[in-house]
Amino acid sequence: MLDGKLTRRLRLALGVIITALALAALPAAADQASDLRHVAAGLFGPPAQDMEVGPATGNPPARELRRNGRLIGYLASTAEVAHSVGYSGKLIDILVAIDPEAKIVGAHLVSQSEPILTLGIGEGDIATYVAGFAGYDLAKAVTKQGANGLPDAISGATVSSGVIRDGIIRTARAVAVSRGLIAGGGERKLDMGQFTPRDWPRLAASGAIAHRSISLGEARKALSPELYRTAGAPDSETYIELYLAVLNPPGIGQNLLGQRDYNALMSGLSAGDTALFIAANGLYSFKGTQWRKTGRFERIEIIQANRTITLNGAGYRNVGEVAAADAPSLREAGRFIIPAAAGFDPARPFRLSLLASSDIDGAGLAATFYVDYALPDAFLTGKLGEAEAARQPPALWQQNWRNRVPAIVFVSLLLVVLATVLVFQDWLAQHYRFYRWTRIGFLGVTLVVLGWGLGAQLSVVHVIAFAQALRTGFEWENFLLDPLIFILWSFVAIALLFWGRGVFCGWLCPFGALQELINEAARALRIRQIAVPFALHERLWPIKYVIFLGLFALSLQSISKAFVVAEVEPFKTAITLHFWRAWPFVAYAAVLLVAGLFIERFYCRYLCPLGAALAIPARLRMFEWLKRRPQCGTECRICASRCTVQAIHPDGHINPNECIHCLNCQMLYYDPTTCPPLKARTQRRAAHHAAVVRASQEGQEP
Repeated sequence: MLDGKLTRRLRLALGVIITALALAALPAAADQASDLRHVAAGLFGPPAQDMEVGPATGNPPARELRRNGRLIGYLASTAEVAHSVGYSGKLIDILVAIDPEAKIVGAHLVSQSEPILTLGIGEGDIATYVAGFAGYDLAKAVTKQGANGLPDAISGATVSSGVIRDGIIRTARAVAVSRGLIAGGGERKLDMGQFTPRDWPRLAASGAIAHRSISLGEARKALSPELYRTAGAPDSETYIELYLAVLNPPGIGQNLLGQRDYNALMSGLSAGDTALFIAANGLYSFKGTQWRKTGRFERIEIIQANRTITLNGAGYRNVGEVAAADAPSLREAGRFIIPAAAGFDPARPFRLSLLASSDIDGAGLAATFYVDYALPDAFLTGKLGEAEAARQPPALWQQNWRNRVPAIVFVSLLLVVLATVLVFQDWLAQHYRFYRWTRIGFLGVTLVVLGWGLGAQLSVVHVIAFAQALRTGFEWENFLLDPLIFILWSFVAIALLFWGRGVFCGWLCPFGALQELINEAARALRIRQIAVPFALHERLWPIKYVIFLGLFALSLQSISKAFVVAEVEPFKTAITLHFWRAWPFVAYAAVLLVAGLFIERFYCRYLCPLGAALAIPARLRMFEWLKRRPQCGTECRICASRCTVQAIHPDGHINPNECIHCLNCQMLYYDPTTCPPLKARTQRRAAHHAAVVRASQEGQEP
């Protein structure tokens, strides 16, 4: 009995869970169309109730937007079309709306995981930037008449802004080209000289024959649920199955019509005329009967860009039988002539518009369906012209590198100077004044120019994004987006093998430079420094490693949450955003800097997850550049007491995981007035010299 009750309870609990999940999922599915209507209404203007949003169709996929059956534009996703990916390695999803005139109506941010945009930038700034693309004319941009007109990048988020801009423009342009709103090719022409026998399946597979099947259920939904209800026809029955092809290329026309009929067709065409093949099966006729009276086909039209072309009875001929092997049996088929005067270009994408209508109980009902068509490359000749090729936008990372040449040159020269300092560090350490001016000057440039000026602050976010990319699919393009960050990381990677993590932490980190310069000012003002007992100091070291490992583990579950927790780094606040941020972030950065007045590089020592991340691979370094003496840690502890970050153990050895390679200990190493072994050597030499002089004066052998 107990088992039976337990079973029933388990079944009841399982049923409740399944029901809850189903109810939770239903609103999401049901509200999607409503949400898209409201987004579209926000971009095109209210009311949302009159907005019709179609399914995502075509290549690239885009949704048709209609009001009262009239096409007013298209809605496409940057995630689906441009596959926009930023530093996070995650897709940035923005809905882009364009009108039939190839103008961007607006854009709506759906989701993004960019670290700088997650917390660093206000929602209002992002919304303003995305909305700034409204009115951009793609047609003028293609002809170089309006290449400007794009909004300025978001301050402090130049790279992420570039990713958004690139995604919006590429998505809008791809949709405009595929729908024939703007020209996408150069001098492409129909291939009229090549004939290869192809059966119907091969033509269809190549894209030479476009096809769309509309079920009775789909037609009922678009027209009226009462349509054909009295006939009892099921929803699965075919309402109409349309086929569309361009007949001019012999590889298509001769296969469909046969050689005799194809030759007769072509001999009757004038220069620039286009012949189309339209056929159908199903309950509904695309031709109807009214055309016999009016002389034009009212149910079908050809749409290319913003041009609508009516098909006339004068250019129509019935096709009784298709010559291509394995062709389906067709209820009706015909070929239609579009005269050259219509301005139709068969080499560009176009679509067939079918007006489906019904008269039920005196009520006229109508709906429109479309068949998209783009002639495959196999039936076209010519290549992109030089002008068109020049108009093809380069990859975003290439644009960024070209636009930042001066900054790239500056950073490269800065790294050459640093490499020179590191290679000749022994000579530099022996010249105290020159060393001090070099050190302070370099830190000043790192903070003011590299950090505040160029925004080139490395972050643990980059490490997390790199690890995420290795897991999910590595693409170099994502890391080439910011040339300065890429150059710095390349240099740091090499420096880790030669000198350890201290090269970045001690010389190239803008926030580290800010801490050290503030502490230099504090010492000059005689602010008392706090000497942390070494026993406590070495127990505080692991905190930054725990923070980094926690961030890394969290990124495996949710990279967005990891970016939020990565705010333990004050870099974004103090360097990237110049302290122009919400007060809690500014207060946190200020507390760390105030602590640095009394304990030099307090944050670097105990909290920095980036320093911890760099210390791990730095264990592979190949050389020991920092010199020590046998007396270090036994007879003398001056270097250990004067190490600015307490990276020297009481026994005299340097902990490379904590060393910032500031060369302060090397300056002491070569200072004959400070280093006891050197002082003793100097005293011995002085005593020996005095003995020699004295013996010489007394006329004795020294």
